[in-house]
Amino acid sequence: MDSVQNEDKTEEMVLNDVSEAEEPVSKKKRSKKRQKKSKASDGKVVENKDNRQDLPPLPDPVVDVSQLFPFTLDRFQLEAINAIDRNENVVVTAPTGSGKTVIAEYAIHRALTHGKRAFYTTPLKALSNQKFLDLRERYGEEKVGLLTGDISVNRNAFIVVMTTEVYRNILYGTVLGDVRSNLEFVESVIVDECHYMNDPDRGTVWEELVIYSPKNIQLISLSATVANAQDLCDWITKVHGPTTLIESSYRPVPLFINYFVGGQIYSFMNKSGKVNKLIRRCIEQVDEERRIRRKRQSYEELDLRQVRERAREENNQICEAVVRALDEKDMLPAIYFLFSRKRCDEAAKFCSRSVVKLTKEHRRQLDEAVEEAVNEHPSLNGSEHLEYIRHGVAAHHAGLLPILKTVVEDLFKRGLIKVVFATETLAAGINMPARTTIISATVKRADEGMRPLSASEFLQMSGRAGRRGMDKVGNVVIVHSHREDFEEIVSLVKSSADPLISHYTPSYGMVLNLLQVHTKEEAKSLVEKSFGQFIIEQH
Repeated sequence: MDSVQNEDKTEEMVLNDVSEAEEPVSKKKRSKKRQKKSKASDGKVVENKDNRQDLPPLPDPVVDVSQLFPFTLDRFQLEAINAIDRNENVVVTAPTGSGKTVIAEYAIHRALTHGKRAFYTTPLKALSNQKFLDLRERYGEEKVGLLTGDISVNRNAFIVVMTTEVYRNILYGTVLGDVRSNLEFVESVIVDECHYMNDPDRGTVWEELVIYSPKNIQLISLSATVANAQDLCDWITKVHGPTTLIESSYRPVPLFINYFVGGQIYSFMNKSGKVNKLIRRCIEQVDEERRIRRKRQSYEELDLRQVRERAREENNQICEAVVRALDEKDMLPAIYFLFSRKRCDEAAKFCSRSVVKLTKEHRRQLDEAVEEAVNEHPSLNGSEHLEYIRHGVAAHHAGLLPILKTVVEDLFKRGLIKVVFATETLAAGINMPARTTIISATVKRADEGMRPLSASEFLQMSGRAGRRGMDKVGNVVIVHSHREDFEEIVSLVKSSADPLISHYTPSYGMVLNLLQVHTKEEAKSLVEKSFGQFIIEQH
């Protein structure tokens, strides 16, 4: 590897320090440049159009935002708030971590000042649980409820957090009584992560939500960036009522894309904005060394179990090498995305062996936090995951006890856990800001077999990097795999967000549920209002 790193030093972008990723001529020029521009994830420089001084001033919000938020709001947030004050529906698309939750909190507070209720819907139980705890801390236990299908807490509260499927079932009248009583006094429904409409299996739920919601309810739809947000806005306007689209492409914390190969972290782009040539050279050498090594080890003589065991050990060693390199370069805390619950657990166990350097004070705080969690929740006693946490490492996936995931989320936000090995569901809005995100692969297993990550999936995971008010930049590290084509990775990094596609599929169950609360003619009209039908008519 030394021979590779010594070649063409003018193009080498090994990250000895995050601030040197694309070092300009002087620090003075760099600071001025950052005030005006931001580095986008595709390596292009984009202007922050949200807070330009030449734009006309916006009306003051009806509710005093200075009393709600201890920071100055961005222009796109104020534009959305103005639309809410005009009693319009709102579609907000902005990068992950840009502050869309502020808009939801304003809508909730506005509903409370009117003596009305607000529903907050999310695609995941874990996200619903976190929003429930956050809102209860802000507004008090008596004002906030939770509905996730298997949990019902204070369901008649002014603010009710729920999964999107639960809200859809409320519209059907199949849970908790009739529709009219369930939606009484509801002013706003926040539809968080509404780009989940693209999910092939569950996407229809988001379309049903829009189609079946009474028109007197204000919909506040929050989404990561999508390619056809205007189509979504026009569709909601047609089927539900006047809707305003608020788009923002600005990230408060710029992203830098990096690539891990051969034990080193390289900037993905060189100073001229092109893919770093050194990466390709290093990939060729690493893959050739691997072929030679495997030939010497006579893999052909191993049985399937032994091959899998060696592959598992190799994967764990890669995780260890990545975490160690990030720790040395002060790029932690990090979220390490793996696409398997089992791999998350194995990596956490493997990397808990003193891979992360912790001070005595840090270890003391972790020990105290673990003891406090066990005392409060005795069911955690004996969990091997607590031992990982004591070493600053954790796993996070749907297979863990909900209380254990809550402990991990809390300790990560407090900066006590340095690296979390998680499945991609963690990218769906759960508040665990990190300095760095690591993407272990650009392909994942699906029902139809292995498939590449979509551009939106990549943007969603990479967008978790960069803590607002704490980091100057966020870092994304893509880990090299000999199974993946580097040119496809280049294409993925440069891709823009995917468009929303309709997955609305009427079923017998859907029709029967509709007929319980609607006439035959009304049910037929509702079924014909899908997003897909709208796109066909428009284009």
